[in-house]
Amino acid sequence: MNSQIQLPPPATGAVDLLIVSAEHSGDAHAARMVRELRAKRPDLRVCALGGPQLEAAGAQLLRDLTVGSTMGFAVLAKISFYRALIAEVVRWIGEHRPEAVCFVDSSGLNLRIAKKLFARGFSAKAGGPTRTLYYICPQIWASRAGRRFAMARHLDAVAAIFPFELPVYADTTLQAEFVGHPLLAAEHALPVAFDAAGPVLLLPGSRRQVVSRVFPVLLEAFAAAGGNHAAVALFPSEEIRVLLAKMKDASAVGSRVVLRAVSGEPVGAAAVLTASGTMSLECALAGIPGALTYRTDPLTYFLGRLLVTVDRIGIANLLLNEPMYPEFIQGDATPAALAAQLRECLDSPERLTKTRAQAARLQTLLHAPTQGSAADWLLRQIG
Repeated sequence: MNSQIQLPPPATGAVDLLIVSAEHSGDAHAARMVRELRAKRPDLRVCALGGPQLEAAGAQLLRDLTVGSTMGFAVLAKISFYRALIAEVVRWIGEHRPEAVCFVDSSGLNLRIAKKLFARGFSAKAGGPTRTLYYICPQIWASRAGRRFAMARHLDAVAAIFPFELPVYADTTLQAEFVGHPLLAAEHALPVAFDAAGPVLLLPGSRRQVVSRVFPVLLEAFAAAGGNHAAVALFPSEEIRVLLAKMKDASAVGSRVVLRAVSGEPVGAAAVLTASGTMSLECALAGIPGALTYRTDPLTYFLGRLLVTVDRIGIANLLLNEPMYPEFIQGDATPAALAAQLRECLDSPERLTKTRAQAARLQTLLHAPTQGSAADWLLRQIG
């Protein structure tokens, strides 16, 4: 038994499916899948390592992994925690023998768990009882493409959310299927909408180390842009709300910025300044004109540039193969540059027309295929 981390047993005494996701966005996507699964299979016993949305969807939450989620160089500070977590997850799976484990995003954690399950003989690929599945695949199309061969050894099947992912696995034995993007699922309502009379959206992300670098720049850009618009900054968790509140209170424009949780009625916005991530794609699908920025610690960025093979980081930009949201990364992410983009988004009818047309193209590219949703794919995998 691991002395640092101990996961509780299934409340029902047995488990059919374990979901593993360590990010806020993965928690939301997995929760939508679990709600649909339980609607179609009410008897399905689901446990999860994830966050509050998975718990609200009806999964037994074994541990909340979304609190203090980290990335890049910051992960090194928690390496002993992740080692202990992986060891305990593998032990738990070996003891409780779920029919399947579905990994969701979070490749740094999940691929390591899959490898350990194979090495211990717990996974079906190694002759064990548990099928290993992956939803929202690692971005091997962007970096470290060689991981696909290890995935083929350790995993039974993957569900891709972008159509361009399937050819990446063509030279492996891994079964890959495009299931459509979760943001276009029938039950999902985008948390944002275009409103010409609405505020400016400021979206600094969901990870502390990125938020702490991005949000001050967004506040300065909003101030430099001038105009009469108010601003709304969305937060995914209480942890991020507290961080945003401190930076907002220290800003000269703090009184014009409202903090709001990503929930409830969609926020109508005239323009957006956003960090890269899921929310940037939601804004793109909603047809809100904007610009994208990203800042992290210099070492993480340097190492990332050595590994990443794509020339854009915004997923809408990648899908369209053009800059729907112009990108301002690291040193290029200046308040002046972002303010100029914001003024154009608010004042240019041509920019709005182009953005709306690009949003329509994105909807077509990401629409769910005829064979069904991610939940349908998962039910086919577990029988």
